[in-house]
Amino acid sequence: MMKNNLMYNAPVMRLAKVFSVRTATLLFLAALLIPASISYAQSRVQQATEGFDVAQPGISHGKIDTITYTSATVGTNRRALIYTPPGYTKGKKYPVLYLLHGIGGDEKEWLRGGKPQDILDNLYAAGKIAPMLVVLPNGRAMKDDRPLGNIMAPDKVAAFANFEKDLINDLIPYVESHFSVLKDREYRAIAGLSMGGGQSLNFGLGNLNKFAWVGAFSAAPNTKKPEELVPDAQLTNKQLRLLWISCGASDKLISISKRTHDYLVAKNVPHIYYIEPGVHDFKVWKNGLYMFSQLIFKPVNVASFPLYSAVQAGVPASTNIPGVNYPQILPDNRVMFRVKAPLAKDVQIDLTKKFPMQKDTGGFWTLTTDPIPLGFHYYSLLIDGVPVADPSSQTFYGMGRMASGIDIPDPDGGFYEVKNVPHGQVRLVNYYSDLTQTWRRAYVYTPAGYDELAKKYPVLYLQHGSGEDETGWSTQGKVSFILDNLIAEKKANPMIVVMDRGYATDAAKGAGKTVGMSGNIFPEVLVKEIIPMIDRTFRTLPDRSHRAMAGLSMGGFQTFQTTMTHLDQFAFVGGFSGASFIQPNTDITKMYDGVWSDAGKFNKQLKVLYISIGTTEPERMYTGVKGFHEALEKAGIRHTYYESPGTSHEWQTWRRSLRQFASLIFKD
Repeated sequence: MMKNNLMYNAPVMRLAKVFSVRTATLLFLAALLIPASISYAQSRVQQATEGFDVAQPGISHGKIDTITYTSATVGTNRRALIYTPPGYTKGKKYPVLYLLHGIGGDEKEWLRGGKPQDILDNLYAAGKIAPMLVVLPNGRAMKDDRPLGNIMAPDKVAAFANFEKDLINDLIPYVESHFSVLKDREYRAIAGLSMGGGQSLNFGLGNLNKFAWVGAFSAAPNTKKPEELVPDAQLTNKQLRLLWISCGASDKLISISKRTHDYLVAKNVPHIYYIEPGVHDFKVWKNGLYMFSQLIFKPVNVASFPLYSAVQAGVPASTNIPGVNYPQILPDNRVMFRVKAPLAKDVQIDLTKKFPMQKDTGGFWTLTTDPIPLGFHYYSLLIDGVPVADPSSQTFYGMGRMASGIDIPDPDGGFYEVKNVPHGQVRLVNYYSDLTQTWRRAYVYTPAGYDELAKKYPVLYLQHGSGEDETGWSTQGKVSFILDNLIAEKKANPMIVVMDRGYATDAAKGAGKTVGMSGNIFPEVLVKEIIPMIDRTFRTLPDRSHRAMAGLSMGGFQTFQTTMTHLDQFAFVGGFSGASFIQPNTDITKMYDGVWSDAGKFNKQLKVLYISIGTTEPERMYTGVKGFHEALEKAGIRHTYYESPGTSHEWQTWRRSLRQFASLIFKD
């Protein structure tokens, strides 16, 4: 038979010699002709569906019996369970799977926690597995093999290693002399969970003259080092028919499986490495049996093996609490979430849309989303319908409350990353407002060298959007890094940036809650109080030629509301995803007391007028801003218009816009 040297992400296995060489070779050659891209275009092999381990009425059922065999290895009689398939008859010979338990179990552990008889009965009824016997032994080869007392005691741990002799010399001969089974290695498989998974790798790969099919579900630390398991890769490839390694992605013992997998890949030993959502429990182990049992003792479709792909490795999001692994961002920008909420009945992630999460037996809710657009996004956990912040994530003020956030890396996002360049500072300034009769605060960016140099600087007043506050630009917007990098590259002049809260209520008219533009006197607070306070507190160039204002969304509208009525104060204006909505055929020359009625005069007054929008923003927002741009063009108003490709009403649009705007202003 031909050897298979083709490796996919999940390595391809050779077809079993138990079938005709001619048929197997044809299948193998056909697989070689199928490009990997075609294989991946198919659906990935899925986990077991709900009900796979539930006894179904109206189908044939196998039998579970207890057997007793004499163990010369242990010097006593030992017990095991044996499953015979539906319709078992001595007139036919069957292959055998030896299925091993974990360190705290015995021959009944699978029966109690895994329901192997129901899993196998259902698979037989669906025609998905070859008829086989399944032997469930006690893998603790000692006279008192009960899982009592200290199960980690040295003699009990040693008994698991000693079981190799008991299995090979005593149990297998007993089964083959008392049941109608095929006695060749090609018809013998071994698999197990946890400690039994380590035993399966140790015994199966160490006795390839006895076993051709080997499976390990969440292998424990008793697993030998890979170089001991496979000292001769060429010999292993020649004899092994199927090697299956699976584990839960959140299993603390996953490093054992990965260590083995990495070595096998390096040595070009074909195997399936299947990592699924879950922990160290029967949810994972039952699924391992479900999937492994469908592959053994029959021809393997080589082209299907790439579909047994492991859960992709993700990178913890930069917005996570330090040291926390989830959420994780996958290479294709899907996001893996893992939240512990054992008492919750329903958990969802609200991130661009609502994604339902699945609960495992460890009380963890898990989910992998669709690909998420580049850049920063707010998200919430919905626990039994209540939106809350993810305890694994840093929180950000957005949506009118503290919310979780995640930043999907942008390959072209280096302009807002921290780099080894001189850095400015973001300072917090508290001040009292007579207009609102409240203490307010502003965040102020000062460029690198501000404290060392005696020079004065121009000022940009930069506003946030609706539902956000003065922290938005410095945290979500990365303003300091954007300015640091631009200034270091000499693409922008050093400047001070002032970020204040865009809500203000006139104390003389009552302290009602103001959440929108109506009744909001922020433009008045900015001109009468904030600008004078900044000019007193910082070394500024206090004239309109060195003063700019810009904002996103609501802040963009506020920018135009403020600057177009105070052109004596500002020479640079920017609106990101917000400036003005223009209905078709609107005469803009009548807006803001006719400021645009004389294009020549206006163009001399304003040095930069900047408008931007994301190409995938809501239609009303996109058409409104674009319509405003077209109306300005028609009126002869000089301005810069930018569309951020592939972004919506989100921080990635506004980060890009700030980068452009800051590079245009305060230029001689």
